[in-house]
Order: sequence, then structure tokens, then C-alpha cells
Amino acid sequence: MEKLVPAVDTTRSVTGLAELANAFQRIAEVEKTQWLPYYYAALVNVNSANMLFANGQTDQIDPLTDKAVPLLAKAEELQKDNSEIFCLKKMLNTAKMMADPQNRYMTYGPAAAEALAKAKELNPDNPRVYLLEGQDLFFTPEQFGGDKQEAKKKFEEASKKFESYKPEDSISPNWGRGQLSYFLSQIK
Repeated sequence: MEKLVPAVDTTRSVTGLAELANAFQRIAEVEKTQWLPYYYAALVNVNSANMLFANGQTDQIDPLTDKAVPLLAKAEELQKDNSEIFCLKKMLNTAKMMADPQNRYMTYGPAAAEALAKAKELNPDNPRVYLLEGQDLFFTPEQFGGDKQEAKKKFEEASKKFESYKPEDSISPNWGRGQLSYFLSQIK
């Protein structure tokens, strides 16, 4: 997994992400008692769904989020009350919502918010919590509560958290710095 984990932050194609998700899933099938391979397989599928959304391919989101659901459930079964898992639950619910926002907001919007609140409660020092809060403010239209300047504050908070954040080991979740740099560059 040490060779695969850095690719989570650097793979920029749907095909590459599919290959990466499959690699993590193969590891999970061998290491059935370890939560991280399931977590990463789910994360990469969600990242791929987000990439499809950005490309306007919303009709292809559901198959990827559907793949992520049992993987994330297995990770949570193996690792209860983990902030990283709740961050990923937030991301998964957001991706499911974005496949059809008008019809799914009332279901997946609150589920995403609840998961993020739990992630923050479990570990208020997790920089990914603030990154995700900032993304919500960044992408939400102003008439629905979005605010680029408030997003910037969340991104700055995430940046501070990243400065002091130390992953447990070389395969523990450590993604998000690249995304954070991108968002900070988008806000004046």
C-alpha cells in the first residue's frame, strides 16, 4: 500500500482512479481485517465520481458511489468512530447528491452535514474536516449559504491544521494538501 497511497492525491484520470481503486480492493480482499484498504478503495471511487461530476458526466456517478458504499461500510465495521471514515461518509453523500441535486438534496445533504459534524467531533484537529467545510462554502451558491470569503477562512484553518498534522504511519490518510492549495489559489 505504501506505493499506492501517494497516488490517491496525484491520479488525475478516471481510468487511473479506477485502476487505483481496483488495486486497493484487491489488497482489501487479502487483508480482510485491515480498514485502510477498504477506506482507500472507497475514497478513490468517490474521487472518481467527483471527477465525473466536474466533467458534467453526472449519469456515471451512481455506479461509482454504489461501489464505494459497501467498501466504506466494511472500513467502518473494522474501525469504529474514526474521523477519516466520517469525512469519507460526508464526501460519499455529497457525491450521491450531486448526481441529481434537485431530487437528492433533502436526503444526502443532511447526511453529508451530519457525517462531517461527527468527523469534527471525533477529531477537531483533522485538517480534512476544514478542507471539506471550505469546499461546501466554496461551491454552494450564495443564495443557499455559500460564501467564498468564509470558505477562505476554512481553507486557512485547514492549512494551519495540516502544518501540525502527523499521520500515524506512511499509509494513514494524509490526502488533501493539493486540493487545499488549489482552492486557496482560487480565492483572492
